[in-house]
Amino acid sequence: MLRIVLVPFFIWFFLADNGQYGWWRWAAVLTFLVAIYTDKLDGDIARARGLITSFGKIADPIADKLLIGSALVLLSASGELWWWITIVMLVREIGITVLRFVVIRYGVMAASRGGKLKTVAQTLAIFLYLLPVTPATPWLSVVALVIMLIALAITVVTGVDYIVDAVKLRNAGLKAAHDGPDAGRAGGTGAAL
Repeated sequence: MLRIVLVPFFIWFFLADNGQYGWWRWAAVLTFLVAIYTDKLDGDIARARGLITSFGKIADPIADKLLIGSALVLLSASGELWWWITIVMLVREIGITVLRFVVIRYGVMAASRGGKLKTVAQTLAIFLYLLPVTPATPWLSVVALVIMLIALAITVVTGVDYIVDAVKLRNAGLKAAHDGPDAGRAGGTGAAL
């Protein structure tokens, strides 16, 4: 919940800076870092205490997508990040979220290791983009772009992986529903007779 609450503050700080790379930009960077830290802290506490809830399973990815999505849109709207990168990432995020809801009747698509790597790469890239570029740090833009392109590649590859997993999950669910719980026993009984 704290991460969701922090998103409007992050947006406001970023917009208040108006491309000046001043105090407001640093406030946006700090807010982004605190929000990302709450994601890690929340996950650590939930796993350590066995507090994984249905609300958390829904709210956590929504909070992630709000934070990452707003950062990408703000960076593109300010001319700091190409729009096509933001569009590809957002289409993947929204598409996989919708896909999860479509196949939920067949089973839960858990976050993969690749999906977690994708989140880390996106977060690092956004963090680097948010840092103010000064005459003393011209290399920062290049490093940020390279990390963002790596994050983009991971985003696309893991998106394809999730689609393949969703198809397998759906097919297994349809097969189980078609065969029915007694299919194996009925065949065995008939053979014995």
